[in-house]
Amino acid sequence: MKYAIFQMDIVPGEIEKNHKKVIEWMEETVPKEQPDIVMLPEMWTTAYTLQELDKIADVDGEPTIPFLKELSKKYHVHIVGGSIANKKSGKIYNTAVVVNKDGELIYLYDKIHLVPMLDEPLYLEGGQNKIETFTLDGVKMGIIICYDLRFPELARELALSGIEVLHVVGEWPTPRIDHWKTLQLARAIENQTYVISSNRVGFYDDTLFGGHSLVIDPWGHIIQEGSSDKEETIIANIDIDMVSEVRSKVPVFSNRRPKLYR
Repeated sequence: MKYAIFQMDIVPGEIEKNHKKVIEWMEETVPKEQPDIVMLPEMWTTAYTLQELDKIADVDGEPTIPFLKELSKKYHVHIVGGSIANKKSGKIYNTAVVVNKDGELIYLYDKIHLVPMLDEPLYLEGGQNKIETFTLDGVKMGIIICYDLRFPELARELALSGIEVLHVVGEWPTPRIDHWKTLQLARAIENQTYVISSNRVGFYDDTLFGGHSLVIDPWGHIIQEGSSDKEETIIANIDIDMVSEVRSKVPVFSNRRPKLYR
């Protein structure tokens, strides 16, 4: 299974310009690399223009979900579409979007944990639904958004549901980039799953974002890693069979004793 990950510098508040960037990236990347899955970062349509979101956020996924559907059909590629600011019933959520290669919307997830350090709770509503899995090309997968990474319960719940790939989309800042990397390594090792992430680069509102998009295998080895400051494409092939191999060699899940856990 081949991934193309867009480590993107987002134009703040300019949805049309960011759509155009993704179109141009797809035009350049997909025919050349022929990935099975492409992946975008968190809040890639608007960036963290929190005070503007009430005016510029998507409304019930419009226009971005139809935009991603058309791209997926055009290039016949699955899209793990990062996340978008999405207004529903008057409230704004940070919503992850997954579209399959036939242009079908297969999963939406509203970010559960909001970031107090970036004032998210002042402008966004936390998701109220439990996290779930989705399937692409017969592979069970999950997705979490940025600050969710600090809560191992989410990744473990997905692993217990059988995922083999965990996606992490972020706008993770440079001062805490060591946490970004370390937590992903931990999630991969403890859950014996691939962890694949897309983080943005660039600067906005006194915050520098740290890149280092990652592809980590179930042993915790980094297969590919983006730079700290460049907009770029990360290409990686993953071998799904490795998940079952690692789980058979170190049988963490069969050795769990949940009746003794609090």
